[in-house]
Amino acid sequence: MNPIFLGGAAVGVALMYFLDPNSGRRRRARTRDKVVHAARVVNEGAKVTARDTVHRAQGAWAEARRLFSHEEDIGDEALVERVRAALGRVVSHPHAIETAASGGHVTLIGPILSYEVRPLLRAVRRVTGVRAVSDQLTVYNEPGNVSPLQGGEPSTGERFELLRENWSPAARVLVGGVGAALMLAATRARGGLCALLGISGGALVARAAANRELASLLGFGSRGITVQKTIHVAAPVERVFDFWTDYQNFPRFMHNVRDVRQVAENRSHWVVAGPAGVPVQWTAEVTHVIPGELIEWRSVSDSDVRHRGTVRFAHSGDRGSGDNGTRVSVELSYIPPAGAFGHAVATIFGADPKSEMDADLLRMKSMIETGHPPHGAARPGALPRES
Repeated sequence: MNPIFLGGAAVGVALMYFLDPNSGRRRRARTRDKVVHAARVVNEGAKVTARDTVHRAQGAWAEARRLFSHEEDIGDEALVERVRAALGRVVSHPHAIETAASGGHVTLIGPILSYEVRPLLRAVRRVTGVRAVSDQLTVYNEPGNVSPLQGGEPSTGERFELLRENWSPAARVLVGGVGAALMLAATRARGGLCALLGISGGALVARAAANRELASLLGFGSRGITVQKTIHVAAPVERVFDFWTDYQNFPRFMHNVRDVRQVAENRSHWVVAGPAGVPVQWTAEVTHVIPGELIEWRSVSDSDVRHRGTVRFAHSGDRGSGDNGTRVSVELSYIPPAGAFGHAVATIFGADPKSEMDADLLRMKSMIETGHPPHGAARPGALPRES
């Protein structure tokens, strides 16, 4: 197809979107705000990247000097801090381990999981200034009832920077530069080499820019987009919880929800207006309910959008003072079609999940507190006020 025709069609669609007599003004204002916000984010990101690059360069220079000079004398306090910095990279509960140092001799005391012992000792021995390590650790095969070993995040060990899920700002700039160079080289290549360079360069640029794994960018990974919101509603917990369990209420306060139908005891079918008004459908399954406290759900496998969510209800205020308010906390995680790329496109067309959730919950709050459906809902309807 003619590229000029495609470009003209794209321009026409954009003009229709932004010059629409009903919603064009709001769309232009929203786009302007997003551009300003993006400029601020880029400016702050540039400052963070510069600091990270300078610090890493200083660290590399200090390491190079150490390799070509005699071993420096390190105070015991400084050595302890170096060792503790190494702990966080190799163990899941670094605060459970006590560290002491005397003349380069390091002592480790405290509970630790068995599979973390060898990586820990290996990492500590590599710390500059450590001459010997005294292992006085108490080893456990599993956390069990050991209080210091509860919770925590499993450590991935000292992995090469580019093998980690999250890259440092300096690494992102470096990889992004390599990707851009490959894409530039693709413009001078021919045939299969041109495609190979272009695809590889584009993948590196996208990975560096988003700081997400490629599988997640394309919608194949398990890591999705997560949004959270907590809001206070001046109504009893029981009333707010009952409101959320009635599916017919959602189109009354959620702007993009067109229809919700209960198809089974714990399943409902949703029709939502997606980016540019394109309808999106899914079937949601309620997986866990604690009356007055919790509702958990997830989409079934054949849904257009894979997602899961949790709504928590908690009494807010002092019961003795007569305050019967409710704190509603919503957490939604979803994997959009085409992954993070699809999320970016949807955001451009006004389907920003965070902004939509904020606005929807404000309408929900107004609807429960006043007893009247708010403006901007998808399907207005009366809600009788409680006497």
